[in-house]
Amino acid sequence: MRMKNGLSYFSIMFFSLLAHLSLLLIVFVRGRYDSITDPMILSVMVLSMDIGYFIFLRFMKQNTYAFDILLVTVLGISLIFQSCFGKVGFSIKHFIFCIVALAMVQLGFKIAQDFRLVEKYKKIFYGIIGALVLSILLLTGSRSMWISIGSFTIQPSEFIKPFFVLVFATSINSLRHQNTVLGIKVVYDNWILIGLTALIVLLQWWCRDLGSLPTFVSVAGCGLLMRICYPKAKLSKKLIIGICVGGALIAAAAWKLAPGYVQSRLHADIWADQYGSGWQQCQALIASAEGGWFGKGPGLGRLYKVPAADTDIIFSTISEEWGLIAALLAVLLILLLVVTCIINTPRSYFHTTLSVGASAALITQMALNIFGSCNLIPFTGVTLPFISNGGSSMIACGLIAGFMKAGQAMVYYVPQPKRNPQRGGMPR
Repeated sequence: MRMKNGLSYFSIMFFSLLAHLSLLLIVFVRGRYDSITDPMILSVMVLSMDIGYFIFLRFMKQNTYAFDILLVTVLGISLIFQSCFGKVGFSIKHFIFCIVALAMVQLGFKIAQDFRLVEKYKKIFYGIIGALVLSILLLTGSRSMWISIGSFTIQPSEFIKPFFVLVFATSINSLRHQNTVLGIKVVYDNWILIGLTALIVLLQWWCRDLGSLPTFVSVAGCGLLMRICYPKAKLSKKLIIGICVGGALIAAAAWKLAPGYVQSRLHADIWADQYGSGWQQCQALIASAEGGWFGKGPGLGRLYKVPAADTDIIFSTISEEWGLIAALLAVLLILLLVVTCIINTPRSYFHTTLSVGASAALITQMALNIFGSCNLIPFTGVTLPFISNGGSSMIACGLIAGFMKAGQAMVYYVPQPKRNPQRGGMPR
């Protein structure tokens, strides 16, 4: 089997294994561990995940495997990073999340591969979002985003993201059917999506957790833009201008009327209160500076003692132990996942819209985490896709990645000629 760029399947698989072997060698040489068995167990599990997934891919019939191999490369790197914070070991919890994420990729791929099936059952996806919103209101407690079940916690808002991406693509076909209201041609699905976006904004405000709001807004913005650009939509110019003006007014009002805790973050000086509210970000910046270009070494950092070191400020934690170069390379690999959607252009407008929304979700979430860790924007507390620890985030990102993969390997149907009863029922 040979890829379109001339590389064989086994050659590109070798490059992925080489990336993981290089990091594992660094763990053996520079890492801090109690016994040699610790890095050995980590090496066996990382390579087993690689080889197992590569064998699985051999049974998948699709046009390209670049996306899958990039993804398993990112997850393998993530497992190595998460297993070395503080001391080299093996993070069984993150390993399970990586396997679940790979399974969710295939599930998302199967859900979104056939656009006709998605269009047919789009009401189910609206229902899933509604059920998740109700679970947040009824099961999370007093204005919270988390559901606690014993020692486990679930964040339903993370699961809303992939289905929010999906519903913006499912109703593209409805743009062909416009209705006239007060002299303006409108599409009811557009207003449903605008209302759904407003509902999520209100939910985030009510739960006092606006950190992930930019992710939803970016998906909604890209989704509406794709609907406006749809060649067969022919939307009214009055409607487009009205949406733009309304969006600008809402954004200005949100900036002006933001809650007090949001205003304090927007204008906070972390160094003026580095032992109070700015302590976490100050520690992240100091640790990144101490790590330099090549890091202190796996397991030799101290940032792992800071809360959310393996989730919200993961970029700084990686920078401290592995160096800025390794952290940037991990981010570059995630960006390459998005780039594959551009290189292998989707051949249907539905899958183009789906890929754009999925890319917007991943890029925005990644930017919020990195820029927040570097104090370029207020600290948001969102995770870095596929790198941060957390089951809810890994499941959601896996589904979103599956949608992106579906945009590169669609199912097509050849229209069957209709039978002509006057000619014996046989098609001509």
